[in-house]
Amino acid sequence: MPDKLLNFASRKLWLAPLAGITDNAFRTICKECGADIVVSEMISADGLIYNENKSITYAEFEEKQRPFAIQLFGSDPAIMAKAAEIVLKKKPDLIDINMGCPVKKVVKRGAGSALMQTPELAENIVKSTKSVLMGTNIPLTVKFRAGWDNFSLNAIEFGKRMEAAGADGICLHPRTRTQMFSGHSNWNLIKELKQKISIPLIGNGDIHAARDVMDMFNQTGCDDVMIGRGIMGKPWLFQEIKTFLEEGKPLEIGVDEKLKIIRKHAELTIKHKGMERAVVELRTHFAHYTKGLRGGARVRDFIVRCFDMEDTLTTIENLYLSQPMNLEK
Repeated sequence: MPDKLLNFASRKLWLAPLAGITDNAFRTICKECGADIVVSEMISADGLIYNENKSITYAEFEEKQRPFAIQLFGSDPAIMAKAAEIVLKKKPDLIDINMGCPVKKVVKRGAGSALMQTPELAENIVKSTKSVLMGTNIPLTVKFRAGWDNFSLNAIEFGKRMEAAGADGICLHPRTRTQMFSGHSNWNLIKELKQKISIPLIGNGDIHAARDVMDMFNQTGCDDVMIGRGIMGKPWLFQEIKTFLEEGKPLEIGVDEKLKIIRKHAELTIKHKGMERAVVELRTHFAHYTKGLRGGARVRDFIVRCFDMEDTLTTIENLYLSQPMNLEK
């Protein structure tokens, strides 16, 4: 196992790869809020081979985001190896393989969580990708699910096979592909898998508050925790978690601090993508920033029709400032 991963696997907090969410700007925001390791949006291996100039942009990152992982997805071992060679030019700290995405357009290509139905192919993908990393001290991790459905819960055996194939660490999101993101994740599978492997295990699923992270560590024995959808609209959760883990008490992030984070997120997105594109792409983030707030639906209706960034930010600020003092987001 690369020495580098040993340094990472010690109750670290990971920002999960989320398509359309964890772009350069959001990763910087999460890093500044306390994320230990951030991961790129998932990148198509086929896209890197056949349209490198476009796909490689998803692997761009800034030095202050380190440790930084690039996540690849695909279903052909040779293409995955070539894709790994391409992204190595960006000098990431880790490379991760997505074997958990449940989205139809990924699964129908035999990639993502579809690979849990073809474990031998998954093994070959890990072996071929690992061969490219030999001698680089760059760890290879694999992210996967509980199984395809409740009738094929093979996460334990699958995780053992990934370790045997050469993975330096694995991440388990214990929902099945058919669950998508509904229902509850089965943390017992994380606990069981941890007892069956010798490489670091990252737990993922149903992390929405600081106490959830402590509970996952205590209940499963996992080495690290990865947070995905739970961080959308509240990147400051990383800061709250860090304080809770270190001091044992919750940290309340003030409204002024939250608004500073939201505004900086907008500024960074404009810097990376330009104003016109930022106004449109930030709507998803703004929708999450206003979720659960009184009057949020009205503001979201305004946001999707507004093309002026300052008007949008001012409207969000007014929404936050209008909330009852005892209402926490």
